[in-house]
Amino acid sequence: MSIHTLGRSTFGDPADAGKLMTIEEAHQLLEEWVPNERLRLHMKQVAAVMKAWALEREGADATTALKWELAGLLHDADWEKHPDDHCRVIIEELERRHIDPEVIHCIASHGPRYFGVEPNNTMDKMIYVFDELSGFIHAAALIRPTRYEGMDVKSILKKLKTPSFAAQVNRDDITDALSRIDTPLEEIVQFVIEHQKEVV
Repeated sequence: MSIHTLGRSTFGDPADAGKLMTIEEAHQLLEEWVPNERLRLHMKQVAAVMKAWALEREGADATTALKWELAGLLHDADWEKHPDDHCRVIIEELERRHIDPEVIHCIASHGPRYFGVEPNNTMDKMIYVFDELSGFIHAAALIRPTRYEGMDVKSILKKLKTPSFAAQVNRDDITDALSRIDTPLEEIVQFVIEHQKEVV
């Protein structure tokens, strides 16, 4: 992913706190903005893992879980059609729609090295953790005859140490993301396997 520093660290209007689109509206935006089915699947998988983490690990209520899910679902919405303005276009669209600033900041912080926005809270940190790992684990599933069935953490850790496998996945980003949380890599990998395998 090329570097497109956003040049700011605050997003949205504080008066819009709590204002969210429905998950149906978010899926409609994806259908319009993202023709590539594989990219849409990636965003749906990140959304599923984000929502599950919010509910199961953070004890989130339904509204907070929806924030996490929306951030995951929309984080790459402009990547296909606007690669040179990735993140900027979806951020401006969500600001235009008066979406909660926390959701927008989360999307802006999913690649701090690329967008220049540091993850602030747990939601920000977890989208950074899950983004690359979700795609990496799915790549590993695609080369297995049984896909996710029977996939174990050890095999994923081994592939992470093989630079030629899914070479586009930046291992340094994964390491940096994990350094910001207290959960070990093995536990994160297991969580992703369990919660994204049913997403189609």
